Order: sequence, then structure tokens, then C-alpha cells
Amino acid sequence: MKTQTAVQQPAVGAGSPLVQVSGALTAIILFILLAAWLVKRFGFGGKPGSRKGLNISASASVGPRERVVIIDVEDARLVLGVTASQITHLHTLPPAVVSNDPAPAGQAEFQNLMKNLLKRNGKA
Repeated sequence: MKTQTAVQQPAVGAGSPLVQVSGALTAIILFILLAAWLVKRFGFGGKPGSRKGLNISASASVGPRERVVIIDVEDARLVLGVTASQITHLHTLPPAVVSNDPAPAGQAEFQNLMKNLLKRNGKA
């Protein structure tokens, strides 16, 4: 007579520690993602590009970690030397002239170039 014994694996129940820890971890991750979305959506963290009255207009590298930067502020343009350890004021320039030219020359050249290319191909 053969007896068969069935080995039953314990089922993971709703009260098991593995399910509780997994559920708590999932809830924490979802809460972090929701909080990050809310901060981004409503701007609680501030915007990185919201420096009013301060704009970097030009920059040139003069070494591996050294740069010369022109900063536009409200009433002047500052030429600064920037290294890894310090920032040095090199010169002050008069404020930049504001031009009301709506279309830059490069954009008009590109537009003319595209029109010429389309005319050559017979599509315009």
C-alpha cells in the first residue's frame, strides 16, 4: 500500500509580513512620486532659471576649470573671471543696447535657403 503525502506550500496571506512590507514600500514610493509631481506642477521649489535681472550673455573657456563670463545685470554688464575657487571682477561694460529686430538675420537666411531648395525640387 502506497501512501501519498502531499506537501503543501504555505500560501501568502493578506496578514503576512511580506505583504505588509511590500504594501508599505509601494505606498511610500507612490507618496514620494506624488509629492515630486506636486512640487513640479505648482512650483513650490522655485524655478532654476528665475533669476530676475541676471543673465549670462557670453562665456569663454580659458583653461580646464577657468572661464571668462559676461553677466548682464540691470544697468551694467560685468566681465568676471571664474575659477573653481573664486570669482574675480575684471571689468564693467556699459549696458547692452536692446534691439527690437523681430527676425534675426540667420533665421531669414534659413527661410530663403529652404524656399530655394523646395523650388529646385519642384515642390513649391
